[in-house]
Amino acid sequence: MDAVAKKIMPPSVYLDKPVTDRPTQAEVEVAVRTLIRWTGDNPDREGLVDTPKRVAKAYREMFGGYDMCPADELGRTFEEVAGYDDLVLVKDIQFHSHCEHHMVPIIGKAHVGYLPDGKVVGLSKIARVVDIFAHRLQTQEAMTAQIAGVIQDVLNPRGVAVMIEAEHMCMAMRGIRKQGSTTLTSTFTGVFRDHPEEQLRFVTMVRGGGIG
Repeated sequence: MDAVAKKIMPPSVYLDKPVTDRPTQAEVEVAVRTLIRWTGDNPDREGLVDTPKRVAKAYREMFGGYDMCPADELGRTFEEVAGYDDLVLVKDIQFHSHCEHHMVPIIGKAHVGYLPDGKVVGLSKIARVVDIFAHRLQTQEAMTAQIAGVIQDVLNPRGVAVMIEAEHMCMAMRGIRKQGSTTLTSTFTGVFRDHPEEQLRFVTMVRGGGIG
């Protein structure tokens, strides 16, 4: 099976870098020291003296999605699919993100399906798209729509279905402090949006009940 590579011009909505004048490493470390002091602790004590440097490094990794374009990940497709045009589903894609309101973790899994129209993409690329959007400050609703949108725009399939299940630490660690509460969001395009039976088939397969 040969892949067909197509150059994808990354729209700004996908290569989301709203800030071009990023602070320096030194500025970030000063900011972290300020936060440590604000909590009431001493940034100069032995256990915390290297924390600003570690936090800066961790943030660079956890928010690396701003430097990546998910559309590019989908730019290499396979057209020799032996006539296959039924549902492609990648489920239980584990991810972690951060709430844009409190900057605390969102931990969950995504289920992504699409109905190809003559071409498919490598399965790992779907998971990669999820990771790119997850490694940005997010709301679960926006992330669900973003994943569906880029797949629909780039692959132009007959339909896309995305479901995300996640626990929000902003609910578990602060506020109402309800541990174990799960939020479920979904987005459907094309055939999935227009035909409820296709939505049902997607959900049934996600839940492990087969294709009906």
